[in-house]
Amino acid sequence: MVDPPAPAPPPARRRRADARRSIGAILDAARVVLGERPDASMEDIAGAAGVTRQTVYAHFPSRDALVAGLVESAAAEYAGLLDEADLDTAPPTEALTRFLDAGWRFLDRYPLLVNAGAPRIPRPVDDPHDFAPPRLERLLQRGQDSGDFAPTPPASWLATTIFALQHAAVAETTTGRLTRAEAQTLCLQSTLRLCGANPDHR
Repeated sequence: MVDPPAPAPPPARRRRADARRSIGAILDAARVVLGERPDASMEDIAGAAGVTRQTVYAHFPSRDALVAGLVESAAAEYAGLLDEADLDTAPPTEALTRFLDAGWRFLDRYPLLVNAGAPRIPRPVDDPHDFAPPRLERLLQRGQDSGDFAPTPPASWLATTIFALQHAAVAETTTGRLTRAEAQTLCLQSTLRLCGANPDHR
């Protein structure tokens, strides 16, 4: 006996699913297009997303609203990358390497955020500047407690310095003074030296 076809999902559910797909396509297009051309128009983004400009405006009533949506999406993605890095249980040196890698992967995905020619970037509700430093500080303190890292300077100071160091490394790539690979390697080496990483604990 042939089973009857599954009933079609209710129209409202289909509309919600279609809307989610459209929003995802628009944000992904905005990530790429604005990363390459911060002054790109809504029409440019609509074309890259494969939707009409009217569809973009239906979800994001202004360009500022679209950029804000992109920033919120970026912040959520970065939080996910840190979750995947297993910062609280991996060996401290490995966890620190993963933390830096997550930052590089994030910035590779969202070059708009480090483009000096980009318009002012709005602050997201869940700002990485709020949630990332405590996670890094907790990791550094764990490494100091275990002897993987030198006991001084304080973990709070190290966390602040490591963020500044990675930002400086990113700046070197945007000016062309370093390649991405060179900057990433130097950033990791400098960070491990700064923390007094114990090679016997790696």
